[in-house]
Amino acid sequence: MGNITNSEQKSVTQVLEDIQIRGYATQEEAYQLINVQGTQLLELMRVASAFRDERKGNTVTYSRKVFIPLTNMCRNTCGYCTFVKDPSDPEAHIMAPSEVYSQLMRAEAMGCKEVLISLGERPELRYPLAKEKLKKLGYDKMLDYVYDICQLIIDKTSMIPHTNAGALKFKELKKLKDVNGSMGMMLESINPKLNAHEGCPDKLPVVRLNTLRYAGELQIPFTTGILIGIGESLKDRVDSMFAILDEHKKHQHIQEIIIQNFRSKKGTAMGNSPEPNIWDMVRSIAVCRLIFGKDVNIQAPPNLTPNIHQLFLLAGINDWGGISPLTPDFINPEKPWPHIWELHRICSELGFELRERLTVYPEYLIDSTYKREVFKSRIDHLIDETRLVRREMTV
Repeated sequence: MGNITNSEQKSVTQVLEDIQIRGYATQEEAYQLINVQGTQLLELMRVASAFRDERKGNTVTYSRKVFIPLTNMCRNTCGYCTFVKDPSDPEAHIMAPSEVYSQLMRAEAMGCKEVLISLGERPELRYPLAKEKLKKLGYDKMLDYVYDICQLIIDKTSMIPHTNAGALKFKELKKLKDVNGSMGMMLESINPKLNAHEGCPDKLPVVRLNTLRYAGELQIPFTTGILIGIGESLKDRVDSMFAILDEHKKHQHIQEIIIQNFRSKKGTAMGNSPEPNIWDMVRSIAVCRLIFGKDVNIQAPPNLTPNIHQLFLLAGINDWGGISPLTPDFINPEKPWPHIWELHRICSELGFELRERLTVYPEYLIDSTYKREVFKSRIDHLIDETRLVRREMTV
């Protein structure tokens, strides 16, 4: 991962002082900060953490969710993925409504309030077998099935759907908006030439940036982020963050930025690729905080980096993402979710209070623009004056 140098750079201390006065980092400043090490990294973390504290206080959040992997077939072939199965594989699957319903009932009984619907992208466009499996359920398009599953969640539970179906067109997002509290899709990287995304039409940066733009135009509370360690340069990371920021500035709809670290998996094209180290993550989190400023929510998945959660808090995150008491992380099944009580302890040791949130972040529950009428009564029942989940309803 290449370094970025400039003989006329200011000192890191001066750069950080300028950022504190201005309230955000410029692209050139971010290029410099993404390289810092040693005591300069500690300085970066201190400022990023202070930025977080100024707006978020000592509250760190998470969402209690159930993960519904609606299908593990996909037309993309990412070099790091074990989730996706070829339709000829015996494990290739589309969940039937009865399977989904069974999981929903168990999840609601365990206090889950978010239903994460995640799936491979448009498998029916590439594989006749996938199209055939979908046809047996009565659908021609996977996204029509997604819509009906979201409607099932609304009709049969008190939970709120959050769909990540990858890169979507304007009309598709508009339809799904009506049955989702929020939605998401990782940008991953702005670099269009990564080997990790070879043969992946839906991972082209222009396609994914279009989805971010459409979500903003439709005023959908949206989660996105970057995946680090998949062959991108440090400059790519910064450019990816600024690409997200450019879309956010237009509509203020990005409710959460995820900084996710690549984990190598046997049997994949990147099975022997080096993983980003702890300090890669810490730098990326801290720089992200300074790029986006004090208001945006920043998350790092706690299951992908066990035993170092404290560093992520000190680097400026304010959220742990969705955590399920019922289902594994189907994208990274070898990495179990931490127990909520464990995150409570870690947060408490550093002076933070862990609170449960809904899939829609509190600030997006103020503005009626982002609130779906269909969810109003269940949201009002679940939240307190902070727009976080009522303490007595937290399991």
